[in-house]
This record gives sequence, structure tokens and C-alpha cells, in this order.
Amino acid sequence: MRILLDTHVWLWMWGEPERLRDKARTIVEDPATELHVSAVSAWEIATKSAAGRLRLPASAEEWLSDPRHRRDVRELPISFAHAIRAAALPPHHRDPFDRMLVAQAQAEGLTLMSADRQLAAYEVDAIPA
Repeated sequence: MRILLDTHVWLWMWGEPERLRDKARTIVEDPATELHVSAVSAWEIATKSAAGRLRLPASAEEWLSDPRHRRDVRELPISFAHAIRAAALPPHHRDPFDRMLVAQAQAEGLTLMSADRQLAAYEVDAIPA
């Protein structure tokens, strides 16, 4: 299974794994699961941390650079095709970070894992976190 983790799911994996549903936790802990984290998630973490809307146990730079947080995931860069696709999405969700995650999941054939119910309005394979 190939999963694109929503930003909060990635944070929960490392700081609050008990917040994940049992099925979601089983999937992310399965060594056969291919986990992806978008560059947009790193941007979202850094942006929200700098604005005081996200508390981390270290600075955003330290947290994002910590190899423990990156060892089980594959980094997904943002391409021009992703940006074009995100801009073309219907306005079901106003958050640009989430819109990019939907566009990337669609473009790359990934299943999006998220607790955000608004994302169900898009044509994207999803697993509730």
C-alpha cells in the first residue's frame, strides 16, 4: 500500500500515536506500507510553528531535520504538475496545504491518510486517520 500522510498524521506518528485510529496505526506500522510525506507538510509545519499555531518539542528546523522523523517515509517533492493540478481543484477546501496533498495523491496514485473529513469531497482514495 502506498500512503501519502497528511501533515497531522505525520506529527501524530511521532508525538501522539494514540490519536491514530487502530486501522491507521496498523497501516503506518506495517513495514510493507510505503509512506510518503510531501514537501508541503514540511512547509506547513514550519509556517504554523513560526506563527505560534503549532507547538513542537524543538524548533521546526530541528524537528524536520531529525532523522527519526524521516527514516520511515519517502519525501515527495512538489512539481509544476502538482501545482497546476492543485490550482484546478474545485474549491471544496480552502487550505492550500491540503489542496496540494489532494493534488499530489491524485497525480501520484497515492492513498491519502487524513482525519480531515472535508477531503472526502475530492476524488481521492483516502483512509481515515
